[in-house]
Amino acid sequence: MSQPLQLPRWIDIGLLPLWNLAIALLVAGLVVMVIGHSPWQALTVLLNGALGSVRGLGYSLYYATTFIFTGLAVAVAIHAGLFNIGGEGQATLGGIGVALTALWLGAKLPAVVLLPLLVVAAALFGMLWAAVPAYLQAWRGSHIVITTIMFNFLAAGLNGYLLVNWLRPADSMSVESAEFAQAARMPALHQIAAYFGVELPSSPLNLSLLIALVACVFVGWFLWKSAAGYAVRAVGSAPRAAHYAGIRPRAQVLLAMAISGALAGMVGINEISGVQGKLTLDFVAGAGFTGIAVSLMGRNHPIGIVLASLLFGVLYQGGVEVSFELQGFSREMVVTAQGLIVLFSGAMATVSAPLFARVYAALKGGR
Repeated sequence: MSQPLQLPRWIDIGLLPLWNLAIALLVAGLVVMVIGHSPWQALTVLLNGALGSVRGLGYSLYYATTFIFTGLAVAVAIHAGLFNIGGEGQATLGGIGVALTALWLGAKLPAVVLLPLLVVAAALFGMLWAAVPAYLQAWRGSHIVITTIMFNFLAAGLNGYLLVNWLRPADSMSVESAEFAQAARMPALHQIAAYFGVELPSSPLNLSLLIALVACVFVGWFLWKSAAGYAVRAVGSAPRAAHYAGIRPRAQVLLAMAISGALAGMVGINEISGVQGKLTLDFVAGAGFTGIAVSLMGRNHPIGIVLASLLFGVLYQGGVEVSFELQGFSREMVVTAQGLIVLFSGAMATVSAPLFARVYAALKGGR
């Protein structure tokens, strides 16, 4: 029996997602046409709003930064054979870690010392929150999907409890913490540009983007260049064979989920330190679940995840502009169009891959 043909990486993480995106945009365009709008006009407004100005591009990259973190978190777990859908909770705990550290040390340390501590706190809190479901999976047999879902709710409840009872200023009615000291604020791109004498429009884009790109390099090295990453992928591919080869599956589950939780926790840097400047109730806003689609569309590879995150950043920012600019095109319609793109981009991956494999085999065999 012949073995299935493996697609080259440039097809698997490059050409195939682009094909799926084209089909998704076609279907979304048909839906836009059915509800009485011009697909071309909607696409033009979306792209102009997301990429047509420096401010719009800044917002798109800001959204993409968050999606890179959550997409990488999902990808690392998937390579270990785990489906971590607890990114929401792990990101929430990362934000709590950032807030507690910023409120405790914000007035005592300079930014050059405090900001790295905030990064460590975000990663550590997310890691510890993910380690509990990992332990329950590895040593107690609990299903990782169920436990990570429940931990999302627990994280939201813990965040609300801390804000209402401990972190909210006594004279404030808003359910949010006190403002952070300036030293605890991740510098924004327009602020950095102003330091060098370049004027840029204000946007929420901040140095967290650089941290996200470094995280991509780390994940790529860890999974495909390190012995620990090889062990994680071996357990994800064939746990019994890995155990027979001397690899401890339980330890690899714990390691993969710890790294996954740390990556998700880094959302707290972008959102809490970089933008909000204080801890709020729902700062994650579904980014943990969006990370699942980002990872699947990016074929669980850092390069693909960056490209998918850019796409979702454009969709989020451009969708806001579409709802403003096109009369009668509500925010709900924008979400529907985005959902169709997510659905087809993810589902079409398994549908289109055999077609690409046959075409590639035919072209390769004809040489």
